[in-house]
Order: sequence, then structure tokens, then C-alpha cells
Amino acid sequence: MALSANLFLRQSQSLVMTPQLMQSIQLLQMTHIELMQFISQEIERNPLLEMVADDGDLGGDSADPTDRPPPISAETHHANDDAPAAPSLDSDWYEENGNTSLNDRLDANFDNAFSDEGSAVRPDAPELLSQWKSMPGNSGETGEGFDLDDFVAGQISLRDHLNQQIPFALSNDADRLIAAILVDHLDEAGYLRADLDEVSSRLGRDRDAIEQVLETLQTLEPAGVFARTLSECLAIQLRQRDRYDPAMAGLVENLELLAKRDFNTLKKICGVDEEDLIDMLAEIRKLNPKPGSNFEHSATESVTPDIVVRTDPLGGWKVELNPDALPRVLVNQNYMAAVGRQGGTKDSGDQAFMSECLQSANWLTRSLDQRAKTIMKVAVEIVRQQSAFLEQGVDHLRPLNLKIVADAIKMHESTVSRVTTNKYMMTPRGLFELKYFFSVSIASAEGGDTHSAEAVRHRIRMMIAQESTEAVLSDDDIVCTLKSSGVDLARRTVAKYRESMNIPSSVQRRREKRAMAKVPAI
Repeated sequence: MALSANLFLRQSQSLVMTPQLMQSIQLLQMTHIELMQFISQEIERNPLLEMVADDGDLGGDSADPTDRPPPISAETHHANDDAPAAPSLDSDWYEENGNTSLNDRLDANFDNAFSDEGSAVRPDAPELLSQWKSMPGNSGETGEGFDLDDFVAGQISLRDHLNQQIPFALSNDADRLIAAILVDHLDEAGYLRADLDEVSSRLGRDRDAIEQVLETLQTLEPAGVFARTLSECLAIQLRQRDRYDPAMAGLVENLELLAKRDFNTLKKICGVDEEDLIDMLAEIRKLNPKPGSNFEHSATESVTPDIVVRTDPLGGWKVELNPDALPRVLVNQNYMAAVGRQGGTKDSGDQAFMSECLQSANWLTRSLDQRAKTIMKVAVEIVRQQSAFLEQGVDHLRPLNLKIVADAIKMHESTVSRVTTNKYMMTPRGLFELKYFFSVSIASAEGGDTHSAEAVRHRIRMMIAQESTEAVLSDDDIVCTLKSSGVDLARRTVAKYRESMNIPSSVQRRREKRAMAKVPAI
């Protein structure tokens, strides 16, 4: 058989993950803060990108007020809408205009404006001007006024607070050196996480000397600092309150029995009756198990909802994109045209750079537009599925999974998963993460509709909260009660849900309720 070269035309499909496609997928799962950081980086490297500020002004100083882009308006959607729309991002803004002065653009005349410069302020003490720049009449050597940051109180840390007390507690330099090393081994809660034998070998000092310094340090404020265990922390605080007697020492040394609510054994160990034990428990509750936590100032992170759900007066629900979480990025076509007119792109390298910037800017605006549309589609479907929850509460939360939403909006489950990650929805019932509306299904005891696991956990929590001292519900009792209401749940599942909500067992709850029932009302 002779061999010969032939030409064939064949059509085939293949999945190609381009860098831009991968970046678009990453944009879906970005939080609001991460998205703003990404856009800021793109604006720095791309001269054609501009961001509209919250007040409607463009990021650039050369923007004309008459050429500002219209604000992005999230259209209103009802929960029963079939095809939700999404906000449109206009990439062509800013028509070409001639250079005008500030007075012409604002139609204002500043010639007759009063001057902000008043008469010179006479200094109160001229001889102190060089030392106090905030004094009236002193503008500083550089002509600057006082700095407001100089008057802002700084946040003191736990180590700084202790280092201020150590010189008054220890007079020996060697002891202060030991104290400085022990301070460096404190954790955020104020506990000492150091091996005294290791510290002793490093410094060449006896362990007794290290322990003596540690004993002095445990008298510093806040009370309970430099403790090595929870029992020692509570004991230090009780000593400073002059409440550390033998009975209290027995209670502090058996905290594991207190966690189990084994009050009968504690009464025997402490040698007290039930009334004294209740008073001791009240004293324990007043103590701080983490004395150093008050000095840890972590930045408060606010959550910006991506979706806002409101009640529609005509019936149903209004689903809107939150404009505060929607970045407004625009392409400056006027800058591209101006560069071309001035002959700045005659070089082939410059032309390639500007073309790449234009392509990247258009891709980013389209990706943000697609991101907003996808989030809106998922949110509308979630509201449609969980309409009963919004109307009647957690008891009516339906079981929902990613596949149900993905099939309804004709998307892949992975896309829905990325959209619901770190995205929040503001509803009349509060702020919820989109993941909250997805829960596993629990079969019905009567063969009816299934129940949501979150709704079942809420029922268990409410049943335990309403139980009385004489009728504490066991896990078997909870199973029978749920089965009578149509929820088929195993006992081990009830125990798992109860432990996940940090609810003690029925034996521990019964002991605690009986003890608290004997506490006199305040």
C-alpha cells in the first residue's frame, strides 16, 4: 500500500483555560476588599482605567462634571422573576471636550471671594514657640500647622503595660532582665508559655531565682497575668481579692468537675454545703480567664453586604445589588484618543502597549459586569427558594444544595459555589452569608417534605431553652418530640447537633438548673 500525504478538515471542541478566563473565575470568589485591592492594582498599571468615587467624582482630576458616567443602578428584581437582569457598566464615557478653566466649568467667579487668611494670631508665650508647635501663633519653621495625630492617644499593649510596672516591682537589674525575658514569653491571653528550666539554663540562674521573680510578676496588673494554667490564673485573682481560702482552693483545683457540673463531688471536696458552693461559683464567674485579652486591639472588620433584599409593597421580595459593594470602573476612551492625536503612539512599542491596555481595560469592565450578573442570578434564585424563611423565620428554612440553584440558573455547581463564598445578603431578618441558606436535607418521619438541618438545630436549641428544672430533656426525649412533629432523626445525630451548639448533656444541664434554681433572685 502506497503512502501519500492528504489534507483533512476536522472540527473539534476543547477547553482552553486562558489567563483571562482564570482571572474571571477568581473574580467571582473575591470578597469586596479583595476585589477593590485587585482593581486598585489594575488602575496603577493601566492608564486607561478610571474608578468613580462614592460621591460620583472620577478618580482623575481632569474629569469634566458634564461628562461623568451615570451611576450604576441595580435594577429591582422580584423573587419570582424568571430571568434577572443585572446592572450595566458603560465603558465609553467622557466625550471629547476642549480645555476649559475651572471658572468656566463650574460657572463661578472667585475674584470677589473673601480670603481665608485672617489677621496674624498673637502667640501667648513667644519664648515657647520652638517647643510647642500647636500654640496659637506658631506655624512651625516649615510653615505647617499643628498635626492632629500628635494629640491622638496611642493604644498600649500588654507588654508595654507590664514594662511600666516592672521597675517599681523589681529593683535588681538581674531580676529585671529575667522579667523582660518572661514578658516576651506571654501569649495574647496573658499566660506564660515558657519553660522555667530552659530560662534558667539560658541565664545561668537558679530555678528558685526565676520562680521568685515570677511570683513577683504575678502580682502585677492585670490580675491573673503570668499564670501558666487556668487554675493558677483564677487562684492569682482570688488571692488579690482575699478570697482564696481552702474551700476555694479545692474548687479551683478541680475545674474539670465544675465543667461536668458534678456539684455533689465538689461539695465533698470543698467541704461546703450547696449554698456556699453556689456563692463560690458566683465568685468564679466574676473572674477573667484571659487577663491579657483587654490589651489586644484588633481592627474591626465591617461586612459589606453584596445583596440587599427588601419587602415589595406589591408582594414578594425586591432583590438588589448593593451599590456600595459594586465597583464602578470605566475606560477612559478620551485619553486614548488624545494620545493618538498628539502622536504619542507613533512608535510600534507604544502602540502595542496602548492596545494591550485598552484590551485589558475592556476585559476588566466586562468581567465585572458578568460578575454582577452572576451574583444577581444566584441571589434571586436563593430568595425564591427561601421565601418562606424570609417570611416566617428559621423554622421554615428549606433544604437547599448547590445543584438545585445551578440547574435553575443554567450554570455549573462550581460557579455557584464561588459566588456564594464570602458573599453576604442583607435581609429583613438580618445579615447572612449566602452559604447559610444551603443545608443538608433531613427525611420526614411521615414521608412528607424534608426538613433543613439548620431548622432542626434551631428547634433543638429552642426546646432545650424552654425546658424546666423538673423536666430536663434527654437526647431520647428530643428524638421522640422531633418525630412527633415529623422529623426523623437518630439519637446520635441529635447529640452531634447539641455538641456543635455547645449545649451540655441532660445530666449536666439538670445539675446546673437545680443549682441555679436555689440562687436567690436579685
